[in-house]
Amino acid sequence: MSGFRTGFIGFTLVILPKENDIAVANLFFENNFEEFAVSQFDVHVTSSRFEVIKGMEGFVKENLEKLLMPIEESWQPTDFIPDLAKGNWNEEIIEFKARAASLPDEVMVVLVGDMVTEEALPTYQSWINRLQGVRDATGASNSPWAQWGRGWTAEENRHGDLLNKYLYLSGRVDMRAVEITVQHLINNGFDPQTGDDPYLGFIYTSFQERATKISHRNVGVLAKKFGDDNLHRICGQIAGDEARHEKAYKLFMSQIFELDPAQAVLSFAKMMKTKITMPAVLMYDGRDQNLFEKYSTVAQKTGVYTVKDYSEIIGDLVQHWKLDTIQGLSDVSAKAQDYLCNLSERYAKLADRVTFSGKEKFSWIFDRDVILQP
Repeated sequence: MSGFRTGFIGFTLVILPKENDIAVANLFFENNFEEFAVSQFDVHVTSSRFEVIKGMEGFVKENLEKLLMPIEESWQPTDFIPDLAKGNWNEEIIEFKARAASLPDEVMVVLVGDMVTEEALPTYQSWINRLQGVRDATGASNSPWAQWGRGWTAEENRHGDLLNKYLYLSGRVDMRAVEITVQHLINNGFDPQTGDDPYLGFIYTSFQERATKISHRNVGVLAKKFGDDNLHRICGQIAGDEARHEKAYKLFMSQIFELDPAQAVLSFAKMMKTKITMPAVLMYDGRDQNLFEKYSTVAQKTGVYTVKDYSEIIGDLVQHWKLDTIQGLSDVSAKAQDYLCNLSERYAKLADRVTFSGKEKFSWIFDRDVILQP
């Protein structure tokens, strides 16, 4: 990809041509909003924040049944793949593989990237369990926050299981290369830059659940376009879970905005200034140090997740939490409020400058190249 510079924006990668566009990007990221230095919003949990979170336990308990599906009513991975216990299992496998064969390599790449991200669930549960006031003290605590954390994890666990089984049975990818990537990612971990602050944590999850929903939904759209209706259904089910989890974290954060608006606004600004990074940013297949960058480029190229999506998510959160209606803020909180209310539009302008070309090679698809075209 000679002649291009890469840089992260949240979940995805932005590819910007050199010269003028580079200057614009640098200006945007390094000089714009300089009055909102990240150091202004140091990550730490005050006693008042801890009290707010602990005080929400009753609220969380009241909403658990609405936010988590009963296990007996939940879908399971085996609902979407051939049943090898049936007498005609081989016929089902042949049909299954025939549908998967219609998918182009770029769709397989973004599907693998989504699956690898989902399979690193142990890392995400460990992170949530470090948040102050939310953690599961015993591993089997009856506290509402602990019940939410375990319930969320149990639902999310099916996503990686299902996508893993799909990819294995499709015969389209090098599963050993994929499995090595998963193991490396869990080993490498990830740092969302939230510390143990639950305010920052819930802002991150509100954003990330929506981003993941968008990614799975768009992969499903591509699957349907190329003739794999089963993968379309799979991605739709996973996206539906992500939408419900997005609703949950946005609900938790809405309550925090009501109880502690000034600190909530500052936390939101802090998280946006830090920028949302995809959980799989440290993915590695044992060979390619730039694997995440390449995967992100393909996600951008296919329209699975783009800078425009990043911009629209910011706008959605600002609107959902009614940022523009909050009154009585201190000067610094009011400046952060103004920064947030204008941020989506500024990212949207940057999205128009994204471009890409060339090709990328992936071990996941047996070292074949994915051609990048506008």
